Amino acid sequence: MNYPHPFIAREGWPFLALAAAVAALASWYSLLWSMPFWVVAVFVLQFFRDPAREAPGDAKTVVSPADGRIVAVEKAHDPYLDRETVKVSVFMNVFNVHSNRAPVDGEVNEIWYKAGSFVNAALDKASTENERNALWIRADAGADVVCVQVAGLIARRILCYVKAGDRLQRGQRYGFIRFGSRVDVYLPPNASIKAALGDKVYAASTVLASLE
Repeated sequence: MNYPHPFIAREGWPFLALAAAVAALASWYSLLWSMPFWVVAVFVLQFFRDPAREAPGDAKTVVSPADGRIVAVEKAHDPYLDRETVKVSVFMNVFNVHSNRAPVDGEVNEIWYKAGSFVNAALDKASTENERNALWIRADAGADVVCVQVAGLIARRILCYVKAGDRLQRGQRYGFIRFGSRVDVYLPPNASIKAALGDKVYAASTVLASLE
C-alpha cells in the first residue's frame, strides 16, 4: 500500500463502476431523470479519492491518521495497553478522505478487532461501543502508540491491511473505513500535543503531536 497508488482508492472501484453504470443506463432512457444517479456517482467518486501525501517531521513526529476534525484531546485510559494516555480523536464525515495512514514510524506489535455498535462516531462513547480495530505500534522513537479505527453511524466495513510484525512509516496507508467514522490515537502522557479541539486535519500531512 505504499505510494504511488491510484488517486481513487481501490476499495471504491466496484462502487464507482456500479454507480457510473446505473447513471449511464438511466441516461439512455432520459438525461433529465438520470441526473440524481450522476450526483450519486460523483459522491462515490469524491468519497473514495485518495490523494498522495508527504509526511513532515522525524521519528518523534505523530501525524494525523485520518482526514477530518479533532473531536477530542483529553487524558484517557488506554483500554488496549491498560495505561494512562492522552487521546486525540479525529472524526471523518462522508465528505472526507477515508483512507487511514500510520501516525508514526514503527513496528506493529499487535492488532485487536472488536465487534460493536454503530453509534454516531462524533460521540465519545463510539470509542468504546462501536466496531473497532486497534493497532499497537512501537514507535522508532521508543514510545507505544495505539491507533484505533472506529466504525461510525453508517460505516459498515473497517479494512486493515497490516499484521503484527509489519513495519510502518508515518503517513503510510494501512487501511480504510467506508462511509463515516473516526480514528482514536492513544499517546504517552508526556507527548507534546500540537492539535487542538476543532482543528481540521489531513491524514499524513497534519502534525498531531511530538513524542518525548
